[in-house]
Amino acid sequence: MGEKLLMKGNEAIAEAALRAGCRHYFGYPITPQTEIAHYLAKKMPEVGGTFVQAESEVAAINMVYGAASAGARVLTSSSSPGISLKQEGLSYLAGAELPAVVVNIVRCGPGLGGILPAQCDYFQAVKGGGHGDYKMVVLAPSSVQELYELTVEAFNIADRYRIVSMIMGDGILGQMMEAVEFKDVENIEKIDKPWATTGTQMKREHNTVTSIYIQPEVLEKHNQKLQTKYRLIEEKETLVETYNCEDADIIVTAFGTVARIVKNVIKMAQKEGIKVGLIRPITLWPFPVKEFEKYADVPKAFLSVELNAGQMVEDVKMAVNGKKPVYFHGRMGGMIPTQKEILEKIKEILNK
Repeated sequence: MGEKLLMKGNEAIAEAALRAGCRHYFGYPITPQTEIAHYLAKKMPEVGGTFVQAESEVAAINMVYGAASAGARVLTSSSSPGISLKQEGLSYLAGAELPAVVVNIVRCGPGLGGILPAQCDYFQAVKGGGHGDYKMVVLAPSSVQELYELTVEAFNIADRYRIVSMIMGDGILGQMMEAVEFKDVENIEKIDKPWATTGTQMKREHNTVTSIYIQPEVLEKHNQKLQTKYRLIEEKETLVETYNCEDADIIVTAFGTVARIVKNVIKMAQKEGIKVGLIRPITLWPFPVKEFEKYADVPKAFLSVELNAGQMVEDVKMAVNGKKPVYFHGRMGGMIPTQKEILEKIKEILNK
């Protein structure tokens, strides 16, 4: 048993980053994730790290680019409008194949919206909010414990594949407090980075980190290399939780906070003789297509429950591939679906 602490979600992310070997943080305050910066502003100097509150989100993501180019484990965090401002930098990081971890504690939109929880940045995260054919690994925890564990893993994945890993939570997860059990020793992968711009010491040729390729055939070859890497990640790094799906009358799919609500709905439905299954994507990209294929013939229908107007439901429909109908139930503006309304939606679908 490791150390067990009662922590706020944002603080657990920050502590996890430190334990994962991150020693560089660049960010800009925005609710509801600011506690990440608060925590690291205090802790980074204690471990010999670098904390910079940049003049803007644009500056912060370009500082990330610089630190990542030198091979450092580096973190930035923000909430929805701030992540939007970082999109060009995220595309540049992807183009240069630089490993970094980005945290988005999602708030309502569009525009400034509000500081309440939402899942309305799904498209931006998994389809690519910046320009070009690129992907980020997107991890969606559903508890403070998972915020810790997946943040550590995000750094490993980033280094393993030279890719940006995103932790995507919502305002509830960032602000809620739960007990977190930390490991005595973290599983930190030590990845050699011969590409890093760390100085030649007159012993090798200069390394160059760039995402610009003027010749079209060279740029196409680079893009093909990226796509091959993405296919490998889809094969190796997909994470998903399935629960109660065998012989389910209906399978609900949800991620993050909403998945916690659905687990209680499953218990409520069971008392009424309705068997509800759950498929919870933990990686939003790569999306767990195979799990949906595995259970596509089991239920009468699928139901995607989200804190948005209907985003992940599109990936669910593609994964189910027309074998069964896929329905959607969503709330927006910081409104949270109740267990009762989700159960009523399930009954409505089953009675059709």
